[in-house]
Amino acid sequence: MKLYLVPTPIGNLDDITLRGIKVLQQVDAILAEDTRTSGVLLRHLGISKPLHSYHIFNEHQTVQRLVNQLKEGKTFALVSDAGTPGISDPGFLLVRACIQHDIPVECLPGPTAFVPALVNSGLPNDRFTFEGFLPHKKGRQTRLAELAGEERTMVFYESPHRLLKTLGQFAEVFGPDRPASVSRELTKLFEENRRGPLSELIAYFAEKTVKGELVICVQGQTGKKEKKGAGRREPDNDEEDE
Repeated sequence: MKLYLVPTPIGNLDDITLRGIKVLQQVDAILAEDTRTSGVLLRHLGISKPLHSYHIFNEHQTVQRLVNQLKEGKTFALVSDAGTPGISDPGFLLVRACIQHDIPVECLPGPTAFVPALVNSGLPNDRFTFEGFLPHKKGRQTRLAELAGEERTMVFYESPHRLLKTLGQFAEVFGPDRPASVSRELTKLFEENRRGPLSELIAYFAEKTVKGELVICVQGQTGKKEKKGAGRREPDNDEEDE
């Protein structure tokens, strides 16, 4: 019995590890956020396995049934539509339940949208906070107010139809001159990483039709001159030079 968390490509179907392919070939079944989306990937890889739906709308109802099957000796791979399960996608509830029932859980390394977006942003990445999707309504302004004094680079996920609204709110809270970046279509043919002050990003995307989910990186508040080498972790005193 075992639950594997298998990251899947965020765009380019070749961005899956050899180990990820091996696990998908060996498990008894694959739990997929959308069986149609995962079916495309499995056909591309030449893998034929039973697919079961596991998404935000049924995870509360299916967790116990899946735990029971795992305790009977089944092995499952959990995948999301794109990226690593549990990162702004279903997975947390099942992982927690498995841990509570002493069922082994193994998470494979692999694609996660915010990592290439953050590194590509040119913003300090030695310390950052991942915020995922902000609340749509209730709690949104409260959360933004809490982040007003955040000194670390902030990373957000957003959908295209809320991009301009979100950028506008960021400009109000963080200031129109705050450096930021917007990444879209990551790993795909028309990948774009747009960098600049929030005011410039608003003007740019107001003239474009945007598709696909996006990653927004916003530089944290800084009242001091940026240190040389920002984005690089200094070695501890007791670490040997490599």
